[in-house]
Amino acid sequence: MDADTLGGVQRVTHTMAQGLAERGREVHVIGLHRAENPFRYVERPRYTSHVIHRAPVGRLSRLGRRRERRALGRLLREVGPGFAVLASPGVVARIGNLLPEGLLPIGQYHGSYEHARGSWHLGSVRGHYAALEKAVFLSEEDAWLFSEHALLPNTWSIPNPLPAWPARTADLTARRVLGVGRLEGVKRFDRLISAFAEACGRPAPGGSGVHPELVETRRAAGEDWELHLIGEGVERGRLLSHAAACEVSDRVVFRGAVPAALMGDEYLGGSVLALSSEHEGLPLVVGEAASYGVPSVAFDVSGGLRSLVLDGRTGVLVPPADVAALAAALAGLMASAEERRRLGAAARAHVEAFRPDRVLDRWEALFEQVTR
Repeated sequence: MDADTLGGVQRVTHTMAQGLAERGREVHVIGLHRAENPFRYVERPRYTSHVIHRAPVGRLSRLGRRRERRALGRLLREVGPGFAVLASPGVVARIGNLLPEGLLPIGQYHGSYEHARGSWHLGSVRGHYAALEKAVFLSEEDAWLFSEHALLPNTWSIPNPLPAWPARTADLTARRVLGVGRLEGVKRFDRLISAFAEACGRPAPGGSGVHPELVETRRAAGEDWELHLIGEGVERGRLLSHAAACEVSDRVVFRGAVPAALMGDEYLGGSVLALSSEHEGLPLVVGEAASYGVPSVAFDVSGGLRSLVLDGRTGVLVPPADVAALAAALAGLMASAEERRRLGAAARAHVEAFRPDRVLDRWEALFEQVTR
């Protein structure tokens, strides 16, 4: 809907666009609306960007929709034959019938099946994606679930690519846990702060039931550790208050938004990445951290996440919303540099499959299959 907002779908879109353009393809990134706070993902794009509406996402008048159809129709005719990768159910429903002949539609879904079935997404995917050339999901597990439960005959799986492949890895000696993402409710950083407090031997308000001896052990192991939250959003004030209530105001550092070009330094300076979201499709922050050799602990919320983190082998997965289990996983890694190194090395080897060149190869194979 808006191609330049700070978000995972947008990051993937620009990464893919640049990669395909560098392979010699003509690529256009089309945002239906202007982003309120545009974020620059690629310093020197080799693709062309377009914005249909100069207003942010919102309700369109009847006149606005007519203008959209005319402007989009002209642009798509000028682009000519090729592939139209539609990045969300909303986009598929909104413009799928506007594509000219010769522009072959491929629908993406960046969420998990678990999330789709709890929202309007599943009905929209079921109603619109079967008519497309291909319906692309983030993992084989998700593709199978959608084929079975949305009755889709055209499913395909391609993971999202990492933005780049780093030459250096973290030494994992910094006493720093990373939380990366927008400070919004769905990311549940309040649960991460509570888990971090428990991992440091400071149980969250209301008591956790942790044995006093374990509290003392965690307090010793968690000495001098910090939780760095990288991102900005409307939840910042509430999270500041929650950190104070958990008695870790001195340990939780709100870093704000960090430019994409500088995120490598953040991963190099971390030792554990923690993911506390209610739902995720394929959270690239986990893959990015792994590419720097940083292991993750996360709530087990999707097939895409399970394709990134092999529990006990490349990171630690715990039951969704189980703060005590997240705290225990964090405490275990905070206490053992050896375990961090073991999981981090395995994580980097595992996410080689998500390197940009390998994911681009899979898209090229899909294009070939569609036109065969």
